[in-house]
Amino acid sequence: MDKNFYITTPIYYPSAKPHMGHAYSSIVADFFARFKRIDGFDVNFLTGTDEHGLKIQRAAEKEGLDTLKFCNEISKTFRDLSKTLNLTNTDFIRTTEGRHKKSVQSLWNELKKNDDIYLSKYSGWYSVSDEAFYAEDEIEEINGKKFAKSSNSTVEWVDEESYFFKLSKWEKPLLDYYKKNPNFILPLSRKNEVISFVKNGLKDLSISRKSFSWGIPVPDNKDHVIYVWLDALTNYISALNYPDTKNKMYKKFWPASVHLIGKDILRFHAVYWPAFLLAANLPLPKKIYGHGWILSGEEKMSKSKGNILDPLEIINQYGLDPLRYYLIKEVSFGNDGNISQERLIDCINSDLANNFGNLCQRVTAFAIKNCEGKIPKKINFQNDDLKILDKFKNNLDLIRDKIDEQDLNFYIDFIINTLFETNKYFNDQEPWNKKNDILRLNTIVYTTLEIVRKISFMLYPIIPESSIKALKIFSINEDSIKFSSLENHNYLKGNDKIKKIDILFKKIEKNYD
Repeated sequence: MDKNFYITTPIYYPSAKPHMGHAYSSIVADFFARFKRIDGFDVNFLTGTDEHGLKIQRAAEKEGLDTLKFCNEISKTFRDLSKTLNLTNTDFIRTTEGRHKKSVQSLWNELKKNDDIYLSKYSGWYSVSDEAFYAEDEIEEINGKKFAKSSNSTVEWVDEESYFFKLSKWEKPLLDYYKKNPNFILPLSRKNEVISFVKNGLKDLSISRKSFSWGIPVPDNKDHVIYVWLDALTNYISALNYPDTKNKMYKKFWPASVHLIGKDILRFHAVYWPAFLLAANLPLPKKIYGHGWILSGEEKMSKSKGNILDPLEIINQYGLDPLRYYLIKEVSFGNDGNISQERLIDCINSDLANNFGNLCQRVTAFAIKNCEGKIPKKINFQNDDLKILDKFKNNLDLIRDKIDEQDLNFYIDFIINTLFETNKYFNDQEPWNKKNDILRLNTIVYTTLEIVRKISFMLYPIIPESSIKALKIFSINEDSIKFSSLENHNYLKGNDKIKKIDILFKKIEKNYD
């Protein structure tokens, strides 16, 4: 079995500071990276910034800054966000780096060598905000201005010499590939959207611009810069030192296991990127998953609408782990989701403070008082104990399969249901009334502590810092978190000392003013 896992976020466009949508993609990618890592995989986790194009050039001009200096400053905010979100990314790529420029120009040369690029003239509608071209049926006119229907971004007419990629040539090969690889695009609604788009016919794609200079020059024609999306998409292989396809990183991690993206950039990743790769005779990524948007009210967040939610404000007020938990639990993965302060507080108070934190506190305090502060050694499992303990062992392969399907909803539901069952088990078994039956008392305490350990392991990819704090009960450090140990009933060693821990989550008082 291949035990290498390569996951990528979109590389973020640093024309403005990060918002909750950026945080969401990054946190979800980090969840998968952490899960695979504790399941014994060698993980490569890539994020970064996409720093070329007219939008960036204009943003820098507006600030009165040199374009590269502007990119340096904004890119740093995204790199800092990676640390703030406690991401475990193994690389951070910038499209202004030398390694990336080399890869992009090499890919261009490969496409040209294979007769997939030609010089002509482009006339049509272009959105600077989206860095995307739109056909007539994809735009609408409102109050004398033209807008892209899908993004509501303004478009402007472009009429200039351009290099074109023979996208139309790859229409049938793409449809054949989608058919042979039914899980290449997920969720299903996104796949259907892409297939419908391709079946409507693909036109050759303009892949260079002459009207601005902020980009990677076209090899052998410095009057042109390479279209920002051909530039940006190449980051997934430039981080693996393409065109050197014999190096260790490339051989180990390409094709990528999953490109995690927002649904608004699906066409670029599920149509253009595979076509570029097919034309260059390179393997395609194994999967492209287009998740939904984090909405502000009922709208997608955007700088122009002034409705951007700042993740740093939420973290400063409520903490990082509660935000990570909330985004993974409350946003049904693949669909759009809203940020609700009331629901966030409910998650903290109910799921984190009551169901998890309180369980850790209760069983630990009881064990310290009634089991000499140690893991009980003499135990005798009954059906009630094995029923809840076996839930992990019996579902281990299913959980792995669900993770490979990016079924976050199953994973979080499994945790929540198990926490509910464990709290009920501890209450129903009433160990405080078993002081005349020490063997039974010990078994109940051992069983509950073992489930706390298992649940802490499962929560680690979601709320890593809080899980590590909980595992201090057993003196288990982060390096010892292994998913495979969930199937072992006797991981906890009898007579090992139990440590008291501080409150994991403080309840939030609701303000009804």
